[in-house]
Amino acid sequence: MRLFFIAPLAALALSACSLTPPLVKPAAPIPAAYAEVSAPGMGDTSADLGWRQMLLDARLQRLVDIALENNRDLRVAALNVEAVRAQYQIQDAGRYPAIGANAGGVRQRGADAVTQNQFTAGIAMSAFEIDLFGRLRSLSDAAFARYLATQQGQRAAHMALIGGVADAYLEQRLAEEQLALARQTLLDWRQALVLTQRLHGAQQGSGLDVAQAEGQAATAEADVQARERASALARNNLELLLGAPLPADLPAGRALDGQPVLTQLPPGLPSDLLARRPDILQAEYALVAANAEIGAARAAFFPRLSLTASLGFASPELGDLFRGSARSWSFAPQVTQPLFQGGQLRAELQLSRLRKDVAVLQYEQAIQVAFREVRDGLAGSATYAQQIDAQQRVVVAAQQRQRLSQLRYDAGQDSRLELLDAQRQSYAAQQALLDARRDQFKSAVALYKALGGGLEE
Repeated sequence: MRLFFIAPLAALALSACSLTPPLVKPAAPIPAAYAEVSAPGMGDTSADLGWRQMLLDARLQRLVDIALENNRDLRVAALNVEAVRAQYQIQDAGRYPAIGANAGGVRQRGADAVTQNQFTAGIAMSAFEIDLFGRLRSLSDAAFARYLATQQGQRAAHMALIGGVADAYLEQRLAEEQLALARQTLLDWRQALVLTQRLHGAQQGSGLDVAQAEGQAATAEADVQARERASALARNNLELLLGAPLPADLPAGRALDGQPVLTQLPPGLPSDLLARRPDILQAEYALVAANAEIGAARAAFFPRLSLTASLGFASPELGDLFRGSARSWSFAPQVTQPLFQGGQLRAELQLSRLRKDVAVLQYEQAIQVAFREVRDGLAGSATYAQQIDAQQRVVVAAQQRQRLSQLRYDAGQDSRLELLDAQRQSYAAQQALLDARRDQFKSAVALYKALGGGLEE
């Protein structure tokens, strides 16, 4: 009885050897500082900001809350984490003995016409592998690392969802504001068309003026339809991200010129990315898993020691089954040494090494992509404010030209064509200003995500 329990414990104590090579992570293939930042050591980074501090619009904050609760992609990511955790538990269970209870009976008659009975009861351990060279331990470590990688994938999905909702909301705000501008412009140009038609009827205008006014009004009408379509598509995209229809009780949203998103973000140091970016951590854990699988492939070349044992009772009479004389046990160790596998083991080791090489490159690539995304965001942060300031001056100048051109046209000093050109330029300048504001906020959201922000409220 004592031997049955001592043998597995001794086997587990022997399972201490590991053939997994030490993991040396490659140096981060990025500069030590961002060229766009004059003082890289800036203390807190934008990743320390909760997303509620980043997204200042109360309507947008409510939409993010709804998305985090209902989005299907985020639910799938959470279920994937649970599935990989279950796979790890299955793999790790192979390192421990599986012990089960059994009971049975056999009644048979032989050629000598004698009927025999055999009743058994006991506990058994079947083919427990003693992990002398760490094969099972390496496979368990690899499964655990993949579980951690999936957790990071879920965190990355969380961040991506917040950024996606913010982008979709900004697109919707842009579409609504451009639609309002297009409708007001259409109303103004239709009134101008009616006035031009009246002047033509009074022999004070030409047919060319009427044709030009009709074309201008038709252009505005077509633009209204395009803006209505853009608004509907933006709403559809937003509802897809939310995983639910837009509620009717949403708070009022801020206009694009009302600063719905924080734009001034401290970037910190490039090394912060290695500890904050979930996609980099995911690639790192994938590298750890690939390295552990090399240890398992190495251990496959060495002997495997397995142990089968049982302890119980056996008797030809059911009534005598649990008497002391019916006690039985068996202890069957087995050693298996691979001799010829047709090159399979060597190919599996080579494959595991190649997978590690791929994991190294993917890890380096994840770092480089993260660094580039941060630099793109910093470039936007450094230029959008000046661009918008300049575009605002363009709008003021275009509106002034339109006002003066209208006065000169009314006084008969300018042609209708000059007035149309001034009106179109003013309209285009206002639309471009809305585009620039939307782009500025989307760039700030992208920088926030690139720096690892969005995991905290």
